[in-house]
Amino acid sequence: MYLLLILGGALVAFALACLSSAVITAVFSPLRSLPGPFWARFTRLWYFKRVYEGHFEYDNIQLHRRYGRVVRIAPNMYSIDVPDAVGTVYGIASKMPKSDWYEGWKHPSPDRWTLFPDRDIQRHAETRRRFQGLYSMSSLVSYESYVNECTDILQRRLSEFARHGSIIDMTHWFQCYAFDVIGNITYSKRFGFLDRGDDVDGIMRALHGSMIYSTLVGIFPALHKYLYQAMNKLNVGGAVGRTYLMKFVTERIQQRRSERGQYADKSVSLDEDAPQDFLEKLMVQNEDNPQKVTSYHLFMMGLSNIIAGADTTAISLSAVLYHLIRNPDSLQKLRDEVQQRFSEGLFDGTHLTFKQSQEMPYLQAVIKETLRLHAATGLPLWRVVT
Repeated sequence: MYLLLILGGALVAFALACLSSAVITAVFSPLRSLPGPFWARFTRLWYFKRVYEGHFEYDNIQLHRRYGRVVRIAPNMYSIDVPDAVGTVYGIASKMPKSDWYEGWKHPSPDRWTLFPDRDIQRHAETRRRFQGLYSMSSLVSYESYVNECTDILQRRLSEFARHGSIIDMTHWFQCYAFDVIGNITYSKRFGFLDRGDDVDGIMRALHGSMIYSTLVGIFPALHKYLYQAMNKLNVGGAVGRTYLMKFVTERIQQRRSERGQYADKSVSLDEDAPQDFLEKLMVQNEDNPQKVTSYHLFMMGLSNIIAGADTTAISLSAVLYHLIRNPDSLQKLRDEVQQRFSEGLFDGTHLTFKQSQEMPYLQAVIKETLRLHAATGLPLWRVVT
């Protein structure tokens, strides 16, 4: 009985403390005059609810239309609609650290950090400089053969559907394509999504669950450590998805180490003409300087490629197709540009190289306008301003 009274009193005290803190923040904050929804003054629950409902990108646009360029969406959390501020907030020289929202994108262990959610400005900058050559344009162009392989398979699958008059979900097939491209670029090994046409080993489901979990728990980051551990033990939720992806990347690295050992023993011949994939380039750097490029870097960068590359690529491809279909005049104009380049013999009509795409102004306009209208990330990427 006494234990129940003590626990009840503690809960009441905790609730009163939270309520008092919310009221004090709302009343005495130097930014209290900035507009926004009423409940957003007192709690992050308003923002959590809107994100959970899955259409905050539209809500945010409406908020700015109603309240102006700066809108409060939670206590001490403000959405800013000032294009000129993008470089200041997100530029390479920015000194504004990432907020605690990024905690939800991390493994709870501080030793299992990854690049995207890393809040250590110095470490993030050093890591970016260390590996930026892998993402340079000359390096990306070297992966074109890996991309072309996946493009050929996608073309064959679409031709099959056309012959049979099948109705298909292009968003799903773009996701299959993006995953296989990222897998091929990173590991010289497609996941097999294009071949099967469905989720291979639950990777899509794992990534999707992980992103939902991270997006939501980042709003209340203090809960992350406890929720992550509980979900892993119960084998449910987005924490399981993150764990699965980490296991997948670890297995790919172990497999490559085994293959490289066979090459060294001459038990397996190495194709000297094959372009180096992302992992191979990392392993070469690891061999040259294991103190600078560690085994953990191999894991972390490979995982980052999958998490950051697959979904964003699929979203952008889907958005391009969506807006072209919605605007048939634009679609026809793009087709005319492609046909003109084809008739001029500038490409063979099968694989468009990056260099050739740069010489097609309307294609470039379509891509850039699509990314303006439909960014792959529909939520604020929070920074701390002091």
